[in-house]
Amino acid sequence: MKVEKYAVGQSVTRLEDPRLVQGLGRYSDDVNLARQAYAVVVRSPHAHARIRAIDTSGALKAPGVIAVLTGEDLAADRVGDLPTDRSRKRRDGSPAFPTPRPALARGRARHVGDPVALVVADTHEQAVDAAELVAVDYEPLPAVAASTDAIRPGAPAVWDEAPDNVAFVWEAGPRDAVERAFATAAHVTKLDFVVTRVAAAPLEPRAAVGEYDRRTGRYTLHTGIQGPHGLRALLAEPVLRVPQSRLRVVTGEVGGSFGMRSGAYPEHVLVLWAAKRIGRPVKWTSDRREGFVTDEHGRDNVSTAELALDANGRFVALRVEINLNIGAYLTPRSAGPGTNNVGGIAGVYTTPAIHVQTTGIFSHTTPTGPYRGAGRPEATYAIERVIDVAARELGVDPLELRRRNLIPSSAMPFKTGLVFTYDCGDFAKGMELALELADYAGFPKRRDEARARGKLRGLGIANPIEVAGGPYTGVNPDTAQLRVNPDGSVSLFAGSTSMGQGNETAFAQIVSDRLGVPVARIQIFAGDTDALDTGRGNGGSGALTVGGSAVTRATEKVVDRGRRIAARMLEAAYEDVELREGRFAVKGTDRGVDWNAVARTAYQPRQIPAGMEPGFSETASFMPPAVTFPNGTHVCEVEIDPESGLVRIERLAVVTSTRTRSRRR
Repeated sequence: MKVEKYAVGQSVTRLEDPRLVQGLGRYSDDVNLARQAYAVVVRSPHAHARIRAIDTSGALKAPGVIAVLTGEDLAADRVGDLPTDRSRKRRDGSPAFPTPRPALARGRARHVGDPVALVVADTHEQAVDAAELVAVDYEPLPAVAASTDAIRPGAPAVWDEAPDNVAFVWEAGPRDAVERAFATAAHVTKLDFVVTRVAAAPLEPRAAVGEYDRRTGRYTLHTGIQGPHGLRALLAEPVLRVPQSRLRVVTGEVGGSFGMRSGAYPEHVLVLWAAKRIGRPVKWTSDRREGFVTDEHGRDNVSTAELALDANGRFVALRVEINLNIGAYLTPRSAGPGTNNVGGIAGVYTTPAIHVQTTGIFSHTTPTGPYRGAGRPEATYAIERVIDVAARELGVDPLELRRRNLIPSSAMPFKTGLVFTYDCGDFAKGMELALELADYAGFPKRRDEARARGKLRGLGIANPIEVAGGPYTGVNPDTAQLRVNPDGSVSLFAGSTSMGQGNETAFAQIVSDRLGVPVARIQIFAGDTDALDTGRGNGGSGALTVGGSAVTRATEKVVDRGRRIAARMLEAAYEDVELREGRFAVKGTDRGVDWNAVARTAYQPRQIPAGMEPGFSETASFMPPAVTFPNGTHVCEVEIDPESGLVRIERLAVVTSTRTRSRRR
């Protein structure tokens, strides 16, 4: 069999692209089912309001309307609330208030966009028109949006059960040791900084299609989500009150996620519940304006970083206080960015003692969650900015201050002052290489030339480090199932989903490389909870490190099974058979059988080894023994026109732990 070369590490054309560029992808809004109805959500225009009454009579009379549902209907059907985070504590150690969050608000709306009613009609246009006829009697109440305002005495309470608006307090690191170090430090630098709230705004708006099979009692949810298996667990028993076997979650293509699609949303519940009530599939698709106030936001913290140094400019302690705005509800994802990855505050430096306190704060805003690194960029910003400020206060070159405090490669493995233990790394070498690429030595001359032209020239440096394959405190396994069909083609069922990263191509490369099967005969399936019993999904930079490792293990088990079948076919010892370029052969001889012949034989019970069950399928899982720590150095040189304020990036040099990039204007 002629083998098409598609080895791991080889630069190849993505397998996904032909169908995507032809518009043949299957995104959530592309799903259309027979007899499908359309849903529109009526949302609160107020950040905080008491819901006095909801009059649905006008909407029910509108053309094409099938149902208008409220929170009272939801409660009557005993549909559970969306999940909350029950692991958090308040400052005194008592449990944090587990905020109830029904899919349709009852009693009070707590942020602009909070869902209060659901209109279902024969067409989307009819549902939109009818939604305008739902009359909600609101009593507007005082609201608070910023975390600093929310914790001031007398601020409006988001929840009566948390009158100070403090959702939780979490801390890590040796508080006493840090305080002692600060008390004797030669110099202390303090930096107050704000990381603003952001909206993910993915290219593909969120959407969901729910269906209910009355014959089997099964729900099916089609939606773009990072972890279908995780969503099934969140919705089945806690919300829908059914076992997980009664809920199927299917994810196709996803047009951007960034962490925002990593959990359960009210609309997931609503389309499934409505489908059961009306006996028809129900589809909901967000519009852009709706997405801005309903998709989980990211970032939004007001923080203080304090760095203590000795007389020689050595870091002796670091203290960081984070006020994290989690929005109106405490979800399983709202605390993560401020707790899971804060170990990155240690950076690549030898600071011996670090203490971090994260205070989650309620506000009358859209809930926040993971977004683009989920705490990693914030951690890097804290340590790198406070170093720059300390250097300025001490009159020391920021680069020199970093050099004095970098963790040496000889110290590996290195236990940082906060949570993380780095297994390896040569941070100094990477930084020096980045400086060389950036022509750091020539910067003063370029700055003088810019000044002569009336421009300002500046240079910044940062040494980011992050966690991949995590979270650090609890790495998650992934699973893959590899099925070799009787004709020798291969079907891979992956537990890792794709948000556009090209997992289909990468997994096909692994399978082709390990089995010697042409990529044209490999098909990748992912995102369907019925096709694979468990899966990690996507997130934390783990699709290849964890999911790819599960695929690799599955290929190893398939090869082992094939060798045993081939050994019987060749009347040879199992130990003497190996797989070479798509052919099972006896070592040191030209005797062998090709891949397709072994595949056919695997399904013939009388021709396989005694005790072996027919078939050619294997399932494997991989649990990382630890996370990895991608790191690097970024050097950016900018020029500013002081009259117009125009900023131009003139040079950018990046050295990572695996590759080097440089760009100059």
